Amino acid sequence: MTEDLTAAQLSSIRRDLHRIPELALHETRTQAYLLQLIKSWQTDYCEIKLVPEVPTAILVRLAGTEGKRTIGYRTDIDALPVTEETGLDFASTIPGQMHACGHDVHMTVALGILQHFLHEQPRANLIFFFQPAEENDFGGKRVYDAGAFSGKWRPDEFFGMHDNPALPAGQIACRMGTLFAGTTEIHLTFTGVSGHAAFPQKATDALVAASAFVMQVQTVVSRNVDPVRGGVVTIGQLHAGTIGNVIAGSAHLDGTIRAFRQEDILMMQKRVRQIADGVAATYGVTADLQLIQGGYMPVENAPEQTADLIDFMSHDTQIDYAEVPPAMTGEDFGFLLQQFPGAMVWLGVGDPAHPLHSSKMSPDEAALAPGVYALSRFLEHRMQK
Repeated sequence: MTEDLTAAQLSSIRRDLHRIPELALHETRTQAYLLQLIKSWQTDYCEIKLVPEVPTAILVRLAGTEGKRTIGYRTDIDALPVTEETGLDFASTIPGQMHACGHDVHMTVALGILQHFLHEQPRANLIFFFQPAEENDFGGKRVYDAGAFSGKWRPDEFFGMHDNPALPAGQIACRMGTLFAGTTEIHLTFTGVSGHAAFPQKATDALVAASAFVMQVQTVVSRNVDPVRGGVVTIGQLHAGTIGNVIAGSAHLDGTIRAFRQEDILMMQKRVRQIADGVAATYGVTADLQLIQGGYMPVENAPEQTADLIDFMSHDTQIDYAEVPPAMTGEDFGFLLQQFPGAMVWLGVGDPAHPLHSSKMSPDEAALAPGVYALSRFLEHRMQK
């Protein structure tokens, strides 16, 4: 077995993955690339498992030399429907799709950690979870619900990482408690009666109802959420009507609810539904509201594991560690942290001009090797517990 992957090898893997971004539950080329690489490294203590119910998922289990405990490490593998504008010579080769959230970085770091433990057999069992459908369709929950984490494949604790372009390349950042918000999708259709713009009394205007909903829902956070705790309700899309002189008979809105506590999310869901029903009654339209949380629970770092992580990272002189405030970004790793104690960290990738999901986001590859080092060493440390 070779030594740990070099910075150049990590960069090459990341660029290969960056070229083939695929959307949720369609990560077939990505899965093939990952499997080919993992199988080329495979040892007699390494086992690969696929999940028929979620066919692009991959689980890899390394049997430990002692094997009394099992530690999980999760990475996500899907991309976003974003047209890349980085100008990189290894830019996406798939039109309209890009690793604009840095999951190519996530996968590369996970592969680096995996290869490290294929070079040095771990003391505890390790489960690596290459998860599809993080950006939408809650792939982590799907795999969990399929029963994939049972028997010897059940971790005692789970860890994960997300890149952060606002932080210096290679910096590890974390905090006690909630790191990321939980989220809920809002999908709402108001249906009225279309008609001629000159005869509004003969129609029921769905566009007016939708406009009233957009304005009223702004009060959910300002008047219902404890200002110390925070929350977000954003309506990002409103589609209604076909031409200026026809009253819209239907209007469709899409948005998001976000908060750091699940109890606040549930309260906000209730208020959004009450407002939708109230608007429908006021304007004489019908409301069809779907609120979808799926697996996007708040990412709540468990006290014991997180305290140990912070202590370890802050005392290793080769790790650049910082503590950070919570962020309103969403992550379906929150669902797995509801099932298993564990923690998620940020990995800085040094592109502050371009935030996550930007078509021009270009992570600094100097972050890859420090990320592998910090997380590999921490997992070795956890094995001694």
